[in-house]
Amino acid sequence: MSKKYTLTAALPYANGALHLGHLAGAYLPADIYARFLRRQGKDLAFVCGSDEHGAAITIRAKKEGRSPQEIIDHYHALNKKTFEQLGISFDIYHRTSSELHHKTAQDFFLQLLEKGDQFEQKTTEQYYDEDFKQFLADRYIQGTCPKCGHEEAFGDQCEKCGSTLSPTELINPISTMSGKTPVLKETTHWYFRLDQHEAWLKEWVEKGQLDGQQLHDPTKWRKHVLGQCLSWIEGGLQARAITRDLDWGIKLPIENAEGKVLYVWFDAPLGYISATKAWAEEQGKNWEDYWKGEDTELIHFIGKDNIVFHCVVFPAMLKAAGDYILPKNVPANQFLNLEGKKFSKSRGWVIEQHQYLQDFAEFPNKEDALRYALIRSLPENKDGDFKWEEFVALHDNELADNLGNFFNRVLSFIKKYSAGKLPAADLDLLIQGSEVGSESSYKKVCQTEILPLVERLEKEIMAFEFRQAIQTVLELSRLGNGMFQNNSPWKLAKENPEAAEVQTVLALGVQIAACLNILLEPFLPFVAQKMEELLNWSADLDMASLKEKLAAGQSLLAVGHTLAAPKVIFAKINNKKDKRWSDLIAQQEQLLQDRLKALEAEAKRKAQEEANQKRLPEIEFDDFTKVEMRLAKVISAKKVKKADRLLEIEVDLGGEKRTVVSGLAKCYTPEEILGQQVVMVVNLKPRKLRGIVSQGMILTAENPDGSLSLLQPWKGMQDGALIK
Repeated sequence: MSKKYTLTAALPYANGALHLGHLAGAYLPADIYARFLRRQGKDLAFVCGSDEHGAAITIRAKKEGRSPQEIIDHYHALNKKTFEQLGISFDIYHRTSSELHHKTAQDFFLQLLEKGDQFEQKTTEQYYDEDFKQFLADRYIQGTCPKCGHEEAFGDQCEKCGSTLSPTELINPISTMSGKTPVLKETTHWYFRLDQHEAWLKEWVEKGQLDGQQLHDPTKWRKHVLGQCLSWIEGGLQARAITRDLDWGIKLPIENAEGKVLYVWFDAPLGYISATKAWAEEQGKNWEDYWKGEDTELIHFIGKDNIVFHCVVFPAMLKAAGDYILPKNVPANQFLNLEGKKFSKSRGWVIEQHQYLQDFAEFPNKEDALRYALIRSLPENKDGDFKWEEFVALHDNELADNLGNFFNRVLSFIKKYSAGKLPAADLDLLIQGSEVGSESSYKKVCQTEILPLVERLEKEIMAFEFRQAIQTVLELSRLGNGMFQNNSPWKLAKENPEAAEVQTVLALGVQIAACLNILLEPFLPFVAQKMEELLNWSADLDMASLKEKLAAGQSLLAVGHTLAAPKVIFAKINNKKDKRWSDLIAQQEQLLQDRLKALEAEAKRKAQEEANQKRLPEIEFDDFTKVEMRLAKVISAKKVKKADRLLEIEVDLGGEKRTVVSGLAKCYTPEEILGQQVVMVVNLKPRKLRGIVSQGMILTAENPDGSLSLLQPWKGMQDGALIK
């Protein structure tokens, strides 16, 4: 049986539109890999689909006053369409609301139940909203994250730090339904005995081994993936609830389980299997070959917030079932930011995929312009950043000036000096190389320059190094531009357009262009299609055949082949004669600037509200009169060693000098406060700070953002004057 690949891309919730962070996180990398495997002639199933159960769906439905079914139908169609428009080439985009998926998930549950040792029932206390008479699923609870302090963490996960949580871990939990503090109430649920799988999971993740077999190479897994998995495992795995009290989801297929549905974390990954089943049935294939075949590689493309579920929980489920393969690799990406800030749909700091396509409807190559910018910013090993300024620079400098310019030169030269037809090359004729002063030949360039680039590209893609891989492809167009520049065929053609040197250089340009056409397709499929039309050929050569031809120095196109007339592929954004595209970018930047101002204003308002809420309790007037405050002049100041916030200040209280240690260093330099009058509490009991006795306290006003300002008299007053 031939080797097979099963590629999965994280199932997106069908409760909202997807944004560019989602695209860069899982779907674009998965598409590049799938397209390249197809180019290699591999047998693969590339599956995805909508995750249509769970609290996130019902929350959205309640907000919009629609049914959960209406919500999932709308967003499934929207996201499926935008994926297609952006060239994400899933073999199938399925739905977890389908009858096939419900049966697949229920059968899987029953299969594990029959094992007798994979589940247990527990009666525990869970949060309950008394107003709505409903147990609260994780997404119906928000509170402060115990790990990072983020105040809007959900009951299952903190979207700021990525930590996996349980509802009872949240600080100050609030029901998102009523806005009130929920109560704890007993309920019974089924739990998956994840704790039983801890030992083998650790060995499998850390060493890639299971039952004496080497199943994967941990050195090829990304460090942050291994680190997060091992941290979770070493913290001790616990049994996890697989059911919830909800009226929307996959019903538990056993007696005495009314009102119970499968928890979405258990249900959703099984969507990969049901999607494969649906696809295999359409194709007349056996789905089990892609999930149980010994010579099949399973690869999950996800974001870092899904690592634990795909590297620990789902593998445990698969092994518990007994005959499924485990992931070969899980190249999880980190997060993509937007102009330096995390994407946030709730805060409106977002560019949604469908909105980009609408706004850029008339922009040439809008799909691949976006794909290219995102590929160059992929958060493979650390968080990336999407910026409009970089979008423009990458488009104009790399796509237009490098790639597009080379392709246009090839077609223009062929039209002008060879009547639009591919000339015959002298394979061994010496010509100028791509480096100034070097010599090469058509065959040598194919064998020693193009072929090594192709082989390097292949290794980079198979290692999930897509950012580097696209730059390797662009090296090929730089090579072509260098060959043209150093040989100057336009000069040679003036003397004799049919000279062997001219014909060879032009033919080599076409050879490089054809290679570019093939190699660009996984990254920029729409541009590759345009190149195919301009070269007037079918760029369906597989990688093995491409390498064979390059090794032999053979032309990819036949001598005499007719090429199309030259046509500009990339219209530059920064164009003085046509400002449509630069104006469009300016509009996008202005939208973000306006949104940023609104967010900053909202943050200040919230901070002020919090500051107001932190007011101290009332005191008696007699208590206030016990505090003695006077004006003092700063006569010297210096930083306290090894203390970033502290200044050692000497003040004059009108004849009496004192030393005060004050936390002003973050807002004032010693020079700035020298000679200034300040308000000081003078009857505080002295205390030692950093070895210095502080004899009072200088008063300041503090903004919600933590910035400080000294309090000073409006009129000139004597040092030592009493504050009343």
